[in-house]
Amino acid sequence: MSTPTTVADRTDAPNDRPRETLDVRSLGPPNPLQQTLERLVELPDETVLVQRNDRAPQFLYPKLEDRGYRYETTELEDEVVTVIWND
Repeated sequence: MSTPTTVADRTDAPNDRPRETLDVRSLGPPNPLQQTLERLVELPDETVLVQRNDRAPQFLYPKLEDRGYRYETTELEDEVVTVIWND
């Protein structure tokens, strides 16, 4: 069974950096987007953020790209995991 941590291990995100998980599965739009962007601003640049969501965060992707973040999204059986990091 895949977990958010094992999903992050299978992405291009650096494995030697600290990780933080943000669970926004129970939040309605636009809260997941807002909380994710706010958390990214608060985190040190080397931290990898693992977002747990109930859907792919389509509106988040262009905002991440505009801010220079890389990301990978994986759809699991009961959630969607997006791993976000800085190079």
